Amino acid sequence: MTDSRTHAFLLKAAGLSLIVLMLPAVALAATQGALEVTNLTGHWAGILSVVIFIAAYSLVIGEEVLHMRKSKPVIVAAGLIWVLLAIAFGQAGNSGQVHAAFEHDLVEFASLFLFLLSAMTYINTMEERGIFDVLRVRLVTGGFSLRKIFWITGTLAFLISPIADNLTTAMLMAAVAVAVGGSNIRFISVACINIVVAANAGGAFSPFGDITTLMVWQKGIVQFQDFFSLLIPSLVNWLVTAVILSFAVGREQPEAVTDKAELQHGAWIVVGLFILTIAMAVSFHNVLHLPPVLGMMTGLGFLKLFGYYLQRRDLRLASGARFKMSEPSRLGLEAVFENDPAQDRQVFDIFHNLQRAEWDTLMFFYGVIMCVGGLGAFGYLAVGSELMYEGLGPTAANIIVGFASAIVDNIPVMFAVLEMNPEMSLGQWLLVTLTAGVGGSMLSIGSAAGVAVMGTARGKYTFFGHLKWSWAIVLGYFASIGAHFLVNGSLFQ
Repeated sequence: MTDSRTHAFLLKAAGLSLIVLMLPAVALAATQGALEVTNLTGHWAGILSVVIFIAAYSLVIGEEVLHMRKSKPVIVAAGLIWVLLAIAFGQAGNSGQVHAAFEHDLVEFASLFLFLLSAMTYINTMEERGIFDVLRVRLVTGGFSLRKIFWITGTLAFLISPIADNLTTAMLMAAVAVAVGGSNIRFISVACINIVVAANAGGAFSPFGDITTLMVWQKGIVQFQDFFSLLIPSLVNWLVTAVILSFAVGREQPEAVTDKAELQHGAWIVVGLFILTIAMAVSFHNVLHLPPVLGMMTGLGFLKLFGYYLQRRDLRLASGARFKMSEPSRLGLEAVFENDPAQDRQVFDIFHNLQRAEWDTLMFFYGVIMCVGGLGAFGYLAVGSELMYEGLGPTAANIIVGFASAIVDNIPVMFAVLEMNPEMSLGQWLLVTLTAGVGGSMLSIGSAAGVAVMGTARGKYTFFGHLKWSWAIVLGYFASIGAHFLVNGSLFQ
């Protein structure tokens, strides 16, 4: 295990330990009051469920060390927690509530799952059609100085992430930084930090930019147009850090790079369909008062129809050459052209792009949502809401959420806040959306974007390289909070 992975693991384990230390206080606070049927925080099954969740999430934290996909332990933990919940509620003579509670959380996951699956399929199709390759090649071969590449990649990360999500955007821009930087490890490290911060900041003011913003929007707490109130705070979050980081980037020219890429047929139509799909998701929600996922799935249907056209076109073009179709695979058809043995061409298949979705991440969401939902049904989230939002106040609690997102993960933290559903103004809900989104930038392991970039720039962008500049990111974090109160002060009333 490398030193970077060891310290990252220990830091996350320390963050999880804080939860363990809080459990006695939580249990005490719950048992001091009148124990209602739905408050079983002091029940042995409730305590065991917390232990199971901590054990499962410890395995998630050790994913890089154990080489075990993060979805596996949380899915098992979710099943065990709901079994214990059924036993506990059955003993209390109220087993009927468990079924209703499970279905409620399952609907939450199903909406999120289908929404993300549609978006991921579109992103994968745009990648397959060459959209991202062309963008990368134009930046790499543009002859820009390192300082310009630093600002271009950061700006694009901030602008693209609200549409394409922060994870995809960060990986794309990091690939540019690595290609341009070459052997200049210092530049690559600083540029990747800038990209992670920019992608997370850009994703914070759009429902499509991050999982946490998507959850808040689908919950109906913040309307689509209200997210754009976070544009200036998000911009401040990135710019404060970027200006500081820019002093570590020189103005020299990078090593010469020659590369080529071209768009595949229908690339811009796919982009247009994606924009149409986003418009449908928003209008279905705001105008027709239907779930946004309906618009996304309808848009996916349009993409499938266009995919049928692309598939027939590929077969029609192939009809002029001698070719044979291999045995149909489970998800696609492969055309092998015999007139050019050196070239294997594949007939377009939309299900191949759907197959390339981040299935482990989607299954991880299921496990986390069902685990947190089960603990909420025991009553732990109600107690946590009382301790944080009533004890500390919403502003302090929401700022702490940002730090928790950096240490643990913003998805379970935000889902827990949504399940707590504290009584807050729109300004406070936007604050927790902001802090959960940009708080993960403080550490390289604090966001999906950071973890993905560590894989893209392995050995060049590291945990310690990021940690060296965490102080600058923290300055940006608090600057964005100050900007939010300054610009959106009326929303706190």
